[in-house]
Amino acid sequence: MLRRTFIACLATGLLAAAAVPAHADALDDIKARGTIRVAVPQDFPPFGSVGLSMESVGYDIDMAKAIADRLGVGVELVPVTSANRIPYLQTDRVDLVISSLGKNAEREAVIDFTNAYAPFYNGVFGEADLTLSGPEDLVGVSVGVTRGSVEDLTLTELVPETVEISRYEDNNGTISAFLSGQVDVIATGNVVAAAILERDPQRRPELKFLVKNSPCYVGLNKDEPALLDAVNTIIADMKADGSLNAISQTWFKADLPADL
Repeated sequence: MLRRTFIACLATGLLAAAAVPAHADALDDIKARGTIRVAVPQDFPPFGSVGLSMESVGYDIDMAKAIADRLGVGVELVPVTSANRIPYLQTDRVDLVISSLGKNAEREAVIDFTNAYAPFYNGVFGEADLTLSGPEDLVGVSVGVTRGSVEDLTLTELVPETVEISRYEDNNGTISAFLSGQVDVIATGNVVAAAILERDPQRRPELKFLVKNSPCYVGLNKDEPALLDAVNTIIADMKADGSLNAISQTWFKADLPADL
């Protein structure tokens, strides 16, 4: 009697275990579906915005399309905000997040990241004929910065006390100060510098040195090694063949940093 009960319980347990679906592989699902769903920004140029044709355009959009093309699948672009991009991933509404996503410990606890694919940094920018290699070289140079910004707080700790820093209330004020010659250099983000270059002004900012580096990564769900490896391989191949640098030139008007 005890033996029959044991066998019956064992059989029930095996059936229950068989009924539990195995963990699906995201890369296999993408290829079976024939489409990869990618969360992209819609209001953060030059990473992503809505163009004149009402289609999404930008660095992240080009990156999403390149990954889809190299995987041999179509792409479904899913516009997201900074607040909902990770929840979209966790609830299986997208397969990847390519949305100027930085990496930190809090995010690494819930999702995985590929290698970096895009530069995102704060630096000191000035015209080509100005040679600066670090904060100590700013003595005697007038610096413009947006008040309270990351670059303001960081640079203030780095420069000698004698450096002249003029603080403006917003990025437009900082940009105007540089373009009008009120300051020699500005401390700002590469996105802002790219926006200045888009205007094609006479005074063109070039990066002199970094203040803070926080590159962008592709986000994906945890425990998806096949998808992680595939996207990392694509990023490496795009760096090697120059196609990622071409995207940087298109949207940032600058080459990729050598250490990206």
